[in-house]
Amino acid sequence: MKYTKLNIPDVILIEPQVFGDERGFFMETWRADEFKSTIADLSFVQDNHSKSSQGILRGLHYQIKQAQGKLVRVTTGKVFDVAVDLRKHSPFFGKWAGVTLSSESKTMLWIPPGFAHGFYVISKEAEFIYKCTDYYAPQHERSIKWDDPDLAIAWPIISGTEPLLSAKDKAGLPFNLSEICK
Repeated sequence: MKYTKLNIPDVILIEPQVFGDERGFFMETWRADEFKSTIADLSFVQDNHSKSSQGILRGLHYQIKQAQGKLVRVTTGKVFDVAVDLRKHSPFFGKWAGVTLSSESKTMLWIPPGFAHGFYVISKEAEFIYKCTDYYAPQHERSIKWDDPDLAIAWPIISGTEPLLSAKDKAGLPFNLSEICK
């Protein structure tokens, strides 16, 4: 696998080696020993799988307790994936990193604990799979407004449309009012 640090060095784009022929392809998506020696000595405790239609934006989510590191990938379609650094003592606090992930490229993204996470579906639909380092705890989950001007995320929103949001994400707080900034 090839590992590329993004503008926030702890957020890492992972490009697996893909072996393909007329029958299809094979690739490793995760190896405990390589992950431990290259990225972090963390264990995954939960896998999640979501399906979304074009124009849906999920996030920006974080947990105030039980922060989750996430290894994310797209198995169908294409998304723009974003991580926002919420680690108060980080030189990148309040900064974001974003990449396009697709089933075609087969790239993955490592988002360490201490980040808000969200994605926007560019293709007709997308299936999104991610491994988590801690369990989902809905009582600790919070949302930051996807379009917060202080974050200034360059979402590739389809021209002439508004993203489709859940009620929870519509109620997201501005970054400077989030529990992280208190």
